[in-house]
Formats: sequence, C-alpha cells, structure tokens
Amino acid sequence: MRRGVCVATALSLAAAFLVSCVCVTAGPARADDDDEARFILFSGRDIWRNGIFAHGGLLYAPAGFEQDGLLLKVMTSGGVYRYFSGATGERIYGVENSIQILPGWRVKRGDFEAKVFMGLDIQRHWLWPDDPSNNLRGHSFGLRIAADFWYEPTPSSMAAMDFTVTTAAASPYVRAAVGWRVIDEQFYFGPEIAYFGSDGYRQLRLGGHFTAMKTGNMEWTAAGGWTRDTDRQSSPYVRLNLMQKM
Repeated sequence: MRRGVCVATALSLAAAFLVSCVCVTAGPARADDDDEARFILFSGRDIWRNGIFAHGGLLYAPAGFEQDGLLLKVMTSGGVYRYFSGATGERIYGVENSIQILPGWRVKRGDFEAKVFMGLDIQRHWLWPDDPSNNLRGHSFGLRIAADFWYEPTPSSMAAMDFTVTTAAASPYVRAAVGWRVIDEQFYFGPEIAYFGSDGYRQLRLGGHFTAMKTGNMEWTAAGGWTRDTDRQSSPYVRLNLMQKM
C-alpha cells in the first residue's frame, strides 16, 4: 500500500482545525522565558498537495522548563489525505484521527537541550473506497517514541532535530534544521529537510523555516518548501506551529 496524502471530509478537517486553534509546536526552552512556567500549549497545521493536517496539545513539566526532569506530552491530531492504492492503483481518500499520551524526560546542558518521550499512540483511519491492503485501516494501537533536540552553537545560530516513530504504523518521521538570527535577531531563519515513511510510502521535504518569532506571549514557527513522494507527486508544502508557556 502506498499511503500518500489531501481532501476528503470537510467535517473531519473542521474538527481537527478547531482542536489546533483551541491549543497553541512545542519549541525550545529559552533563557528569557518565564522560569515559573509549567505548561506549554501548542498547535500546528501542515498542508501540501495530498494532505491537510492539524494538531494540538499540552506539554507539562512539573519542575519547570528550566530544570531537568519529568515531562508529559498529550496531543491529538486529525486530517484528510489521499493516495494511490498499492494493490489496485485506485485513488483512495482517507481521514485520520489520533491521540498520543507520552511521558518523557528533559535534559539541558549548556546550550544543548534534549526531550525524549515514549508512550501510547492511538490511531483511527477511515478510507473511501475501502482499501484492504492498507494496514492502517480501522483502529491501531501502538508504542510511540519521540525525541526533540535543540542546540545553539553560537548566540546567533541554532540547530534542531525532531524524530518520532510508532509501532502502530511503523512510520518514522525525522526533521533537521539549522538557522541564524536575522532582522535585528528577532527570529532564526535557515534550511530544513524532513523525511516521512509509512507502509511502503515515502516522502521527502526540502525547504526553509522561520523559528522563534514572537507575538505577545506566543511563539511562532513557520516553514515552507517542496515535497516529493513515492506516489510520484510533487508540490509545495506549508507548516505553521504555535506555542505559549503558562
């Protein structure tokens, strides 16, 4: 089965978008953030030719985000996608909802920070028409492992890497980015590369990102570029993430 990925039900997409608007992606802890903060609300949107997704959630640090220690990440996501069936070659439309409950641990050493998570991943996929070759159809339960790394080699530069994989779909995702502070050091700008795979489907992204833009007490990350997948589909992509410490 090739699982590509856009469009299906307006109802499911509206529900996913509402979840992401109620919440506000967890980004790096910064020295000038409130030392008393214990919660991060986060959300994101991801759009390309064959998929529209949104997510939202909460990150909790009992000892605060300036201390090493326990974390709890709870996230829900949803979206619509399309792909060509590997069995029949037919165009399939899908709707996905998922919930993740991920205990974790944070370590900070100088200008390097790492967050590692492991926990429950619950997914539900609806397909039109039905595709028996798709291992994701129906309910899936699995173990998800995720890690976020952030490093500031100089006061005006950054490097980041995000990784996640789940047994529910055997679908790895990895993203790497570097950036430099620009426009009076208001935010980072630089290139990014990302890879996603699931049950025979592969997608590669190349683009640029703006990271750590601030509006009031919210922090923004935006990215865009070009994506290519194993369904031989190419298109621009746009991603927007927001976070707010509380």
